[in-house]
Amino acid sequence: MDFLVELETRLPPEMPAPDRKSLLARELVHGRELRASGVIDAIWRLPGRLANVGVWRAPDANALHEAIAGLPAWPWMTVTVTVLAEHPLMLS
Repeated sequence: MDFLVELETRLPPEMPAPDRKSLLARELVHGRELRASGVIDAIWRLPGRLANVGVWRAPDANALHEAIAGLPAWPWMTVTVTVLAEHPLMLS
């Protein structure tokens, strides 16, 4: 199944800079793993925010939830998920 996933991360302002840097580095590594495994099919940054939108693939909503909840920054994320269906223009 394909899902449109919008993620916005709001880290606490009191988070020490080294902790923030480490968290974002771990987030990048994990995101690359999801991309390499095909879970993240496409992704774009939303300028001016610590946010992105992407097309994610998972067998079902439970698997998608596990993938998103596995992100290191998950505790500070607001996530919006929209299930996508094939469009007739893309079927041939």
